[in-house]
Amino acid sequence: MSYRWILAALAYLVTIAAAWQAPAYSGFTRVWYDPFRGNWGVSVNQNTWNVIKRDKNYNNELQRYTGDQSNLRLSGRSTLQIIPQYNKSAPNNWTSARIESKYTLTPPVGKLTRIEASIKLGSNLASRKQGIWPAFWMLGNSHRNGVAWPTCGEIDIMENINGQSIGYASLHCNKSPGGICNEPTGLAAQTTLPDTKYHVWRVQIDRRNSNWKSQTITWYMDGKVFHKVTGAKINDAKTWKALAYSPLYIILNVAVGGDWPGSPNKATYGDRGSMMEVGYVAHYVSK
Repeated sequence: MSYRWILAALAYLVTIAAAWQAPAYSGFTRVWYDPFRGNWGVSVNQNTWNVIKRDKNYNNELQRYTGDQSNLRLSGRSTLQIIPQYNKSAPNNWTSARIESKYTLTPPVGKLTRIEASIKLGSNLASRKQGIWPAFWMLGNSHRNGVAWPTCGEIDIMENINGQSIGYASLHCNKSPGGICNEPTGLAAQTTLPDTKYHVWRVQIDRRNSNWKSQTITWYMDGKVFHKVTGAKINDAKTWKALAYSPLYIILNVAVGGDWPGSPNKATYGDRGSMMEVGYVAHYVSK
């Protein structure tokens, strides 16, 4: 075995280890995380996640959400794989997966709350991803108790459609259509996605300022800011409370079709080339 090969192998192992661990940050306490450890083919921890199983969807999406191994599994390499599949036995010919955290987080007063995940998208060409819609996002926990969308609040940390080289982020609130957050579009922004390798997507909810209008929700890709919304922008205390003061839960999913990306076509491929792979998801609070 050559010295050069050993160095290359070590460099590779260091790279994937860094991508698949929830890091420790100076000035922050890591409150909760899932590193997705387990054998290949095993599902997520049922004590940590609700695995959604349903045919009914929103936004005119086509997928049947399942907990099947073909759609949802651990990789055996400390990652989670959510895989859309073309499946003629499904009502609209597509299956996929969606998981929702049982854990909820409430941004504390006087603190900076950080939620992030390391995410890699499948390597299929964009021409093979028409209709594929991976997402990492949060909903207000009040939605589980009957509060309608978007009044419950929604924070989209990362979305991607149709294999575009773009990552999207948005905030949804108040009422639809129209309202404070311009529904159904939301208060949105985008950033260039340079490749389908691992990137860290983060949102920070900053309640360190005692004046709620000066508080912020800020989005990052790989540590670089690409979107920010202030309390002053929302300009409604009740709506800001739903977004920045109230319990939230985390969602990871890959949808297929829908009003935004449009339907898949004959060139669309499912399987691993269109999957979303997650190295970790974590919640931090400043000390």
